[in-house]
Amino acid sequence: MRGANFLMLVVLLVGAALFWAVTLYNRLVKKRNHVEDGWSGIDVQLKRRYDLIPNIVNVVKKYAEHEQETLEKVIQLRNAAQGPHTPGQQSKDEQKLTHALSGLMVQVEAYPELRSNENFIDLQKQLQKIEDDIQYARRYYNGAVREYNTVVQSFPSNLIADKFNFLEAEFFELENPQEAQNPEVSF
Repeated sequence: MRGANFLMLVVLLVGAALFWAVTLYNRLVKKRNHVEDGWSGIDVQLKRRYDLIPNIVNVVKKYAEHEQETLEKVIQLRNAAQGPHTPGQQSKDEQKLTHALSGLMVQVEAYPELRSNENFIDLQKQLQKIEDDIQYARRYYNGAVREYNTVVQSFPSNLIADKFNFLEAEFFELENPQEAQNPEVSF
């Protein structure tokens, strides 16, 4: 009888340990999926931004022919930012693009006809909306990354994370806090 009780205790402990491991594994999968969902949201907003930039550049070209170098730089940075990146590299590319767009908008101030063009005004509003949406998507993503990384790093879930190759996720950050502000697009 004693052997049966001991065997039952061992089976219960092994079952509890297995249940614990499966629960932690599923928690890690859930958190990783939230990170991937968050990155997808950023990706959608960035695509909307990339699609809008050529329209802005074309409208500006009509009015500001001698700003060609700035326009080409914006398009070049847009094209570079569209490639496949890690969140860290994407963040760096987006910072450069945001800076170039801000510079373009500052240069546009010298063209009163352009500033009053209805199409340009509409494009500015769309860009501002997209920039706000990018900021919200970035907050969601970074929150998901924070939660996921906490689970990956915490004991005892880190044992399961290490065993099944759950790696820490990168934040989508801006290095310069001033660049966290949306580009100035109002006149």
